[in-house]
Amino acid sequence: MKRVGTKNTPAFRIVVADGRSPRDGKFIEEIGTYNPLKQGENFTIKLDRAQYWISKGAQPSDTVASFIKKLGKAASTPAAA
Repeated sequence: MKRVGTKNTPAFRIVVADGRSPRDGKFIEEIGTYNPLKQGENFTIKLDRAQYWISKGAQPSDTVASFIKKLGKAASTPAAA
């Protein structure tokens, strides 16, 4: 996750990056956002791109892995009509 935003107002971009790159440095692809101060749905992820990179060997951080897990459960649950 790449930190953006101002002091005392953190926001993060969920990115695919080489592990040797600095936290806020060069990245390969931006796949989502996370706003920890927002209540409720505070993150977005392009699930298809996340799954693609995981299939290529990328290892998500614990936080991003929990977001992917939440989206996976939401996608598998049928919508109420």
